[in-house]
Amino acid sequence: MNIKSLLLGSAAALVAVSGARAADAIVVAEPEPAEYVRICDVYGAGYFYIPGTETCLKVGGYLRYDIGVGDLFGLQNVRDKEDAANGGFDTNDTYFKRMRAQLTFDARGETEYGTLRSFTSVYFQQDSYHDGFSSNTGGDWELEHAIIQLGGLTIAYTDSLFETLADSAGSVINDDIVNYTPGKTHLIAYTFDGGNGFSATVGVEEGRGSDFTIDSYVPHVVAGASYTQGWGKVSGVVAYDSVWEKVAGKLRLDVNVNEALTLWIMAGLTDADGHATRTSNYATWGGDWAVWGGGQYKFSEKTALNVQLSYDDSDRFGAVVGVDYNIVPGFVIRPEVAYASRKYDNAGNRLASTDDGWGGYLRFQRSF
Repeated sequence: MNIKSLLLGSAAALVAVSGARAADAIVVAEPEPAEYVRICDVYGAGYFYIPGTETCLKVGGYLRYDIGVGDLFGLQNVRDKEDAANGGFDTNDTYFKRMRAQLTFDARGETEYGTLRSFTSVYFQQDSYHDGFSSNTGGDWELEHAIIQLGGLTIAYTDSLFETLADSAGSVINDDIVNYTPGKTHLIAYTFDGGNGFSATVGVEEGRGSDFTIDSYVPHVVAGASYTQGWGKVSGVVAYDSVWEKVAGKLRLDVNVNEALTLWIMAGLTDADGHATRTSNYATWGGDWAVWGGGQYKFSEKTALNVQLSYDDSDRFGAVVGVDYNIVPGFVIRPEVAYASRKYDNAGNRLASTDDGWGGYLRFQRSF
């Protein structure tokens, strides 16, 4: 073998090895099959299947900006800064502002025992406030709702059944000049749905606040029922406060007059023994009784007028008028005017003259 033959053989070997390595370098692995998000239309619009499961999820929420003015909703007695710098004590009234961002997560799936659902709502907000000397902003957040449901069973931290079983109050923003709800609480409840418009619920609750949270293993008890048809709805709820051993109830009637006009009236009654201030977890109004009423008139798909009146046994009166205007889908502006008066102070003592005031409120809300 001569030198030339040896060089030619080595070159051929190098070419073969290089070709093999080049072939290895361009081999592409088969891609993993992609699982695209699937729409879930079983529970309505906005749901999608969580990849790899049969659970449907809907993510939503809103961004809301509120402005309040006047005796009822504005900031009162804010110290005048220029006057204070000169040693004075003058005060002014000014705007109340609130920005809130809410997120909701609604997950549902079907089981042999019915629909399994979890619902969570959390909000974060920034308020304006004053300490008498300066105006500042205060941040806050809250777990608004946390609900687990399986069939008719509900385990939750959410609004009291005493509120929800009578459908809260009206469609105005400031619907609690005469209060109708004890607020949020831990609860366990069971609902029977008759399938013909009739439903009934019974539950136990913890209550809320230093005066009304249960102080033993005996819970508050709430029960209610409703009947819904095309003409409207009738509903009622009764609650027993195990701390103060008081009973309160509400009865409500909703009527669909026509496609544009809906009217409603609700009455509350308790064995509060005539006290002008709250005496139980559920009797949130003053005195033995209270009444609320109002309605909504839809001028068009974009515009609606809301009205609510309220009065209780302690001579507290409230009137609210507001408008909902949907500029585009998902964005609404809600101006509102309210009047309130009372003849008793917070201790239940009769005032020498009626304490009254006006307020204006404006809300911008982008929902998704």
